[in-house]
Amino acid sequence: MIFVPRSKGGKGSEKISVPSRLPILPLRGTVLFPELILPIMVGRKKSVKLIDEAMEGDRIIGVITQHSSEIEDPQPNELYTIGVAAHLVRMVKETDGTQRVIVQGLERIKIARYTQDDPYFIAAVEVISEEEATGVEIDALVMNLKNLFQKAVELAPYLSAELKNMVMNIKDPGILADIITSNLNVNPPEKQEVLETFEIKERLSKVHLMLTKELQILELGNKIQSQVKEDSDKTQREYYLREQLKAIKKELGEIDEHGAELKDLKEKIEKAGMPEEAKKAAEKELDRLSKMPPASAEYTVARTYLDWLVELPWSKGTDDNLDISHAETTLDEDHYNLEKVKKRILEYLAVRKLKNDMKGPILCFVGPPGVGKTSLGMSIARAMGRKFTRISLGGVRDEAEIRGHRRTYVGALPGRIIQGVKKTGSNNPIFMLDEVDKIGTDFRGDPSSALLEVLEPEQNFSFSDHYIDVPFDLSKVMFITTANVLETILPTLKDRMEVLELPGYSDDEKLMIAKRHLIPKQLNEHGLSPELLEFKDETLLAIINSYTREAGVRNLEREIAAICRGVAKDVAQGNEEKVTTTPEMLHKFLGPVKFFPELAERTSDPGVATGLAWTPTGGDIIFVEATKMDGEKGLTLTGQLGEVMKESAQAALSFVRSKAKDLGIEENFYQRHDIHIHVPAGAIPKDGPSAGIAMFIALTSLLTNRPVRSDVAMTGEITLRGLILPVGGIKEKVLAGKRAGIKTIILPQKNEKDLEELAEHVKEGLEFKFVQRMDEVVPVALA
Repeated sequence: MIFVPRSKGGKGSEKISVPSRLPILPLRGTVLFPELILPIMVGRKKSVKLIDEAMEGDRIIGVITQHSSEIEDPQPNELYTIGVAAHLVRMVKETDGTQRVIVQGLERIKIARYTQDDPYFIAAVEVISEEEATGVEIDALVMNLKNLFQKAVELAPYLSAELKNMVMNIKDPGILADIITSNLNVNPPEKQEVLETFEIKERLSKVHLMLTKELQILELGNKIQSQVKEDSDKTQREYYLREQLKAIKKELGEIDEHGAELKDLKEKIEKAGMPEEAKKAAEKELDRLSKMPPASAEYTVARTYLDWLVELPWSKGTDDNLDISHAETTLDEDHYNLEKVKKRILEYLAVRKLKNDMKGPILCFVGPPGVGKTSLGMSIARAMGRKFTRISLGGVRDEAEIRGHRRTYVGALPGRIIQGVKKTGSNNPIFMLDEVDKIGTDFRGDPSSALLEVLEPEQNFSFSDHYIDVPFDLSKVMFITTANVLETILPTLKDRMEVLELPGYSDDEKLMIAKRHLIPKQLNEHGLSPELLEFKDETLLAIINSYTREAGVRNLEREIAAICRGVAKDVAQGNEEKVTTTPEMLHKFLGPVKFFPELAERTSDPGVATGLAWTPTGGDIIFVEATKMDGEKGLTLTGQLGEVMKESAQAALSFVRSKAKDLGIEENFYQRHDIHIHVPAGAIPKDGPSAGIAMFIALTSLLTNRPVRSDVAMTGEITLRGLILPVGGIKEKVLAGKRAGIKTIILPQKNEKDLEELAEHVKEGLEFKFVQRMDEVVPVALA
C-alpha cells in the first residue's frame, strides 16, 4: 500500500464527506486502511457493476474484507462489520472484462445493516471518528515503533528504504500504526484486528507487539542464513582437506577411484587421434575436472562433454571399396533402372580411385514418394563399403537440431549431425538427410541456414557444433539429401547440392521391380516361398493399372503384401496347394477395382481435353471441360483453380475469339453465350500455366463441335500471340500419360531436349508432337 496524505479540511482545502449509505465492495486476501492507496483487481460481475456505477456517481464506496479469501460470492455474514470508506481514484478496464481499480481509504466505518444485496451490496454505515492522541506515553510508543521498523527494514527484503524514510516522517500516531501494519508480512485477520482497534494507544501497543514478533522472525531467519554460509565454508574446507588426502594417498601408492577415472580419460584423449585444437580443449576440460569434487553438478556436465570428445571418430574411417564392377553389380542388385544416379556414383568412385583426397559430393535425390530415394542411399553405402546413417528433417524447426545446444543449457547435447557421425563410429560415412524440403522455420532459428555450412565442401572441413565447440572435419562424409519438391528448399542450400531427379517408374519398370525385389521380400516376410505363391505378369500389370496409380512402388508393395497375407492365412489353416494368381483372383484379395481407364469415356463429347500435370507425388492427367449456355459474355472458372490457371483460361478464350474465323467458329459466338470451364477433382487445388494448351483445345472442341482424340494428351503454356512456351516436369508428365494409355503427347517445341533423359522403353509406343504455335495443335488434337 502507498501512503498519500489527504486533506482533512484544513485551510484552502475541502474534506470529502462520507454518505450514510454506501455500496459495499468485498475484498479478499488484504485489508485497506484509511489514508492509504491500494490497487485492486476487480473480476466478479457484481463488483464490476458496482465500480461502473460508482464511477458515474460520487466515487465513494465501502471496502470490507471477507473472512475467507476462498469464497467467490460472500454473504453479509461472511464479511467483517468494520471496514473503510474509500474514494475511487482511478479505474482501467482490461480486455478480458476485469478492472484495475485504485482506491484511497477515507475513514473507518461500521456496517449498521445491509439494505440491498442485488445486484451488489448496499449498507447503512456509521463513520467512526478518531480522537487526537497526545502525551508522553504516545510519543514513546511512536518513537519505539519507528526504531523497531528501522531494524525490520534492514533485515526484511520486502521492506524498502523509501518506505522507511516515509514512516520516519509520519507524525500522526494513528496513521503510523496503520501504515506499518499494512506493509508487514502478516495475515489478514491480524491486520483486521488493528483496523477494528479505534483507541490510538491500544492500536499502537498492538502494532508494537506485532512488529516485535516479526522482527524476531527476521532475526532468526538471518541467523539461519549465517549458519548455512558457515556450513558452505565448512564444505569448502572439507574439499581442500580431501585434495590433501588425495595427495597423501598418491604418495602412499593407494588406489584413488577418481584419480583412476581421470587417468583413463587421459589415455582415451591420447588414443582418440584428435586434431591439435580439439586435444587442447579436451586437456583443458580434463584439468578442470581434476579440480572438481565428484559430487558437484558441474562435474557430470564436464565428464559428459569429455566423453563426447573422446568417442567422436576424429581419425577413424572405413576404407572405400573402389572396385567399380563390384559397385555396379551391387547397385543393379538393389535397384532396377535409375541409370543416371548409378552413373554418378560410379563416376565418384572412379575419381576417388585416381585421386584419394577428393571431398565428398553433396547429392540431392528429388522425386515423388516411393521411387527408392532412401533405400538408394543404403545401397550406395553397401556398394562403397561405408557405414550408413540417416536422419529425417521433416518438420524440424529448431536450429539446435543441426548445430546442437550450448553447454550452458541443462541437458545440452550435440546436434544430430555430430550424433549421427558418432553413432557410425566413422569419419567418412554415407549420411542421408531425408525430407530436406520439409524443414520448418520459426523463432528457434532456421535449420535450412544451419545446413549451409554442413553441405558446403569448401567449409565443412571445420564444422563447429555449439556443444562440441571445436571444429570437426565433415569433408570426408558423403552427404545425400532427399526431397519431393525443389521449390521449398532454400535457394542457397539448393545451390550447394547436385540435384539428381528420380521421375518415377513406367509400368514395365514397376513390373520388373515387383518381380526382382518386392515379391521375394514380401514372400520372405510372410513366411511363404515361390512353391506356395506365384504371381503372373498379367496379374502384376492388373494390380499396377487397376489398384495403384502412383509414380513409385510403395502402394504396389502394399497390394502384394495383402495378397501374401491372404495366402498365408490359407496355408496356416492347412491348405498348402500352390496359388498362381490371375487377374480374376484380385477381387478376392484386394476388393473392387480402384481405378478405371476413363480416357475414351471422358473425351467422347466435344469440349473435353486431356492435359498433363505435375504434382509433388509424380505426374498425373487432368481433364479440362468446357461448355456453353445462353447468356452474354460470361466466363465461369471452377475446380479450385489458382490465379495463374485462371489467367491461362482467360488467355485461351481471348485467343479463340481473336482467331474465330480461322478456326471455323462463328465470330460473334461470345455475344450470345456464357462459357464455363471446369477442371474436375474440385477438392484439389490446381495452379500453373501448363494447362493453357488443354484449355485452348477444350474451347476449340466445344465451339467447333469436334471431339478431342481420346489418345491425345498435351501440356504447354500459351500466349495471346498464339505461341506455346515450354513448361517443367516433362518426364513426370510423359510417365503419367503412358500409365493412362495415351498414345500421342503434344509438347512445346523447346521441351524436345527434355526427352533425351527418358529411357527408350518409356518412349516406346508414344508419338510426340512438338508445336510452336497454337494453330498447329488443332489438327493433331481434334478428331
